[in-house]
Amino acid sequence: MGPELHYQLIINRVAELQREATSHRRAREAQAAKKAKQRSGERSARASFGKLRAS
Repeated sequence: MGPELHYQLIINRVAELQREATSHRRAREAQAAKKAKQRSGERSARASFGKLRAS
């Protein structure tokens, strides 16, 4: 394999890995946002029940 062909293969592989990393990062960010949304909903429910009991 010539050095130019090898270099092109490396460039293509790096591009693939970067796209894959971007995809995984987006998935982790979406999952974290979903968990944060659920947690804020839980806090709101707790706050509401606390207010009802105190009344």
